[in-house]
Amino acid sequence: MKRTTRPRITLLSCLLCLLLSSNSFAKELYISSKGNDKNPGSKEKPFATFKRAQMALRSIKGATTVYVRGGTYYLTAPVIFTNLDSRNSGEGVTYKSYPGEQVKVSGAKPLQLKWEAYKGLVKQAKVSGDLSFDQLFLNGKQQRMARYPNFNPDIRFFGGAAADAISPERVKGWSHPDGGFVHALHKHEWGGYQYLISGKDGEGKLTLEGGFQNNRQMGMHDKYRYVENIFEELDTAGEWYFNNREKILYFYPQQKTDLTKAIIEVPQLKSLFEFRGTEQQPVKNIQIEGMELSHTLRTFMETKEPLLRSDWTIYRGGAVVMEGAENCVVKSCFFNTVGGNGVFMSNYNRNNLVSGCHIAFAGASGVCFVGDPKAVRSPSFEYGQFVPLNEIDRVPGPKTNNYPANCTVENTLMYGLGSVEKQVAGVEISMAMDIKVSHNTIYDVPRAGINVSEGTWGGHLIAYNDVYNTVLESGDHGAFNSWGRDRYWHPDYAVMAGIAKDNPALITADVIKPIVIHDNRFRCDHGWDIDLDDGSSNYHIYNNVCLNGGLKLREGFFRTVENNVILNNSFHPHVWFNNSGDVFRHNIVTRNYFPIRVNDWGKEVDANLFPDQPALAAAQQAGTDAHSAFGDPGFVKATIGDYQVKPGSPALKLGFKNFPMNQFGVTSPSLKALVVPVKLPVLISEMKAGGQESYEFLGAKVKNLNTLGERSATGMATETGVLVLDVSKKSVLYGKLQPNDVILKFNDGAVKNMKDLMTIQMGLQLSQKATVEVFRNQASKKIEIALK
Repeated sequence: MKRTTRPRITLLSCLLCLLLSSNSFAKELYISSKGNDKNPGSKEKPFATFKRAQMALRSIKGATTVYVRGGTYYLTAPVIFTNLDSRNSGEGVTYKSYPGEQVKVSGAKPLQLKWEAYKGLVKQAKVSGDLSFDQLFLNGKQQRMARYPNFNPDIRFFGGAAADAISPERVKGWSHPDGGFVHALHKHEWGGYQYLISGKDGEGKLTLEGGFQNNRQMGMHDKYRYVENIFEELDTAGEWYFNNREKILYFYPQQKTDLTKAIIEVPQLKSLFEFRGTEQQPVKNIQIEGMELSHTLRTFMETKEPLLRSDWTIYRGGAVVMEGAENCVVKSCFFNTVGGNGVFMSNYNRNNLVSGCHIAFAGASGVCFVGDPKAVRSPSFEYGQFVPLNEIDRVPGPKTNNYPANCTVENTLMYGLGSVEKQVAGVEISMAMDIKVSHNTIYDVPRAGINVSEGTWGGHLIAYNDVYNTVLESGDHGAFNSWGRDRYWHPDYAVMAGIAKDNPALITADVIKPIVIHDNRFRCDHGWDIDLDDGSSNYHIYNNVCLNGGLKLREGFFRTVENNVILNNSFHPHVWFNNSGDVFRHNIVTRNYFPIRVNDWGKEVDANLFPDQPALAAAQQAGTDAHSAFGDPGFVKATIGDYQVKPGSPALKLGFKNFPMNQFGVTSPSLKALVVPVKLPVLISEMKAGGQESYEFLGAKVKNLNTLGERSATGMATETGVLVLDVSKKSVLYGKLQPNDVILKFNDGAVKNMKDLMTIQMGLQLSQKATVEVFRNQASKKIEIALK
């Protein structure tokens, strides 16, 4: 008799079939670095990879959690979610770290190296395989490519820059500079440039490729530049160089570093998680939660795409990329020193959320929302470009739906961003609609904390954010910055004024919904706290605290600014149109206005509180503020940042209304514990002629000269002026002023005390240069300084 052969059905395969087919049985899957992809994905027998869990989930219905057990997961390719991974509403999937365990998702490859002595303290190791050497981490800490000048965190630009960084004299000492990089600021400090060195000629001049990272092409700064990845510049601890020709890694370790036990990791991936769908077939209802995301490649040589007529170019990538996603979430993740952007939402995205995250020391921006230029009607792509008026599409709004809308970034801490690129922001918005940015804390950034590149298409809500220590490595910008170079905008003001007058519907054809900025706290020490530049229109700005840089409105229409507190500064209206429809009312300003080319003051500028009678009189002489007043606003407690006003304040009589001062920034206790708080200003009105208080002035530590000992030490004849105590390397005064200098005049204004100095300086917000007269070595000396 012939035996019938039956297929073997193992217990394992039965379990897996049950797991994949049941609607109710499988609500949890597990991944472990010690797991196996042949396992069923249970807690006892977890999978080993995200990819395996992803494949299993495609056959599982119902809401499911994928618990990722503690450990480091080195990806060899990004995890890419497509429409095949989409979930129905109420049946979403969450990939999250197992409670109480730390999960690190890395785009790096750990190296096993045999170190040998090279020269001095420099070590070398042979590397096998074809690997990218863009960054190197030792025991989790980023090390620096060999560079000139060496990195110094106390120096403002790049942590060290030099005019001779690419001089022929220096280049002649480099045997193989190809593969190195040049990093430089924009000539006007509007962001930066990067170049790949492809070689050098016989005269020692480098051949460069790049310089496309800025949309306002003017060339690199002649002073603020540095080079990296040059072997001959390997001369200080913490630097490394990889010889790609010979596959040898050279490293100059810090003292007491045991390289035999060190974990060396080199990033290989540009992204870790990608959501790749379309409007027609979106990726839906997937959440990434509670993981550390690290070790992605720097992408500065791919930052090429211009964002319409803003100053930006962009690379559409990041550690997490969303394109064609709906209702997807990145929650409570730590973006640790990623090489480019943190999260990038590109083109079609709806109702996505970034919440409770921590983004530190990213090479580029924190969170970007950027749509498709093809969705824009009559787009222009460079500052000087303009579509002829008779060719402009006059239909309001977008042409397609291929842009982010109704997406949110909230309760997220961001700092140290732009460690490589300088035209960056904590939050970048371009060609998007109805983006919500709320309760974020953003600081220590080279340019804006929050940037809106153009008016397309408005509806954004910017609320309850705390944004400070901004514009640290650039100039002419703000803690919040926007441009409004929309369809009606023209680089020639006279032409633009005519277009706006004759075609008023074009003004809001792109910014079809108001952009609202309320209940934020901003501080910028190298520009404006709120900077609405180049035609920014259709804004409602209220209940904000501006700690230092004031508020600027340039060109544009239909801006209502009310109920804001502007400390140690004021209102900066620049180059206004006739009949702008602008409103500035019920605000507290602590300096006189600083108008530039304003002949028509809009719809209403009135009912504001000024610090003194001369400031009010100047405004009324210009034709504004007929019903405004002056006086002490009576802040509840300015020393702790409570700028609500007391009962009886003259501001209340003008219509000012108190708003909460304790709701700025992140809300999570765990994130609050990490925040380095904003430095609150000492109000000019409260600066004292006497006493021993020290103050900050343009990055220098100063005080009133008011003791006999200080008079004797400086050689002054009287106890007057402002004494310089210390000058930080990050200060614009570094190399200009010295400790024990006494400031006597600032731009020909007499300086008897700190109040005089700050009052004069605040009136020179736009100046690129100023003259300081100091008393040094028993004589007066005039010194030119750059204020930015």
